[in-house]
Amino acid sequence: MILGIDEAGRGPWAGPLVVGAVVLGDSEIIGLTDSKKLTKRKRELLYDEIVNKAAAFATGWVEASELDEVGMSEALRLATRRAVEKIAVSYSEIIIDGTINFLVDTNKGRYVQTMPKADLLIPSVSAASIMAKVERDRYMTEQGLLYPEYGFESHAGYGVARHREAIETHGVTPLHRLSFAPLAKYRQ
Repeated sequence: MILGIDEAGRGPWAGPLVVGAVVLGDSEIIGLTDSKKLTKRKRELLYDEIVNKAAAFATGWVEASELDEVGMSEALRLATRRAVEKIAVSYSEIIIDGTINFLVDTNKGRYVQTMPKADLLIPSVSAASIMAKVERDRYMTEQGLLYPEYGFESHAGYGVARHREAIETHGVTPLHRLSFAPLAKYRQ
């Protein structure tokens, strides 16, 4: 019973940071891998399968304004803790994708193993990667309807040319991470 943890949204200039947490239990889901290696359609299909088959799943969110206030390292800790707190089934081990134990100073810290590329190697971490990516992408698509001039539905807040041009023309939104160097000039 492994609790897998991975994040989505560390690099974009806008939108939340989202951490997924999944316990697959006895469920076997074919095709799990790092969410970035999957098409959008395949991620969506796997997301539905995870929701239907996993023993437990959750996401933890940190909005852009909160991320600006506490910084990326603390935002990753907060989002991880928020996701883990929602997991109500027993598990024997926690595997976090990467090299940093974001639970080190909690009562769960001693159960954590960090592992680079865990999203490629450990099914529950792959599932967490997919949960975080799909939920974040869905949210950014919704935000694209609220802020159509920014095109969030197509780039999910990353600093692509279209997004940079929209910021230059229209300024920033409450979704933008003003602590990121390219947007620092918009901080007040």
